[in-house]
Amino acid sequence: QVQLVESGGGLVQAGGSLTLSCAGSGDIFRDNPIAWYRQSPGKQREFLAFVASNNATHYGDSMEGRFSIFRDTEKAIVYLQINNLKLEDTALYFCHLGSDRGQGTQVTVST
Repeated sequence: QVQLVESGGGLVQAGGSLTLSCAGSGDIFRDNPIAWYRQSPGKQREFLAFVASNNATHYGDSMEGRFSIFRDTEKAIVYLQINNLKLEDTALYFCHLGSDRGQGTQVTVST
C-alpha cells in the first residue's frame, strides 16, 4: 500500500488560484500514473486529471484550461493547480495511485 498525503487546500475567494500537492514515496510513486479526483457531498466522484510516469497528462471533460497537473519527480510530489476558482469547485480533493488514495484536502470557494 502506498501512502499518499494531500495538502494545499483551504478557503479561497472565487477567481483565485490554489496549488494542491500530493506527496508520496518510493519508486512506485515515481513509476506510476497519479490521478486527482474530487468529490462534493451528494455528488459522484469526479475525475480531474492524471500525470503518467513520463509526465504525459490527461484531463477530465472540461478540466483542461483551469486545471494543470504536473509532477516533481525528484520530490515525489504531484501538483494540481486550479485557476479562476468557482463556487462549484468546492470539494474534497484527493489523489490516487491505483486503488490507493490519500485522505484528501478540502477546497472551499467563497464569494
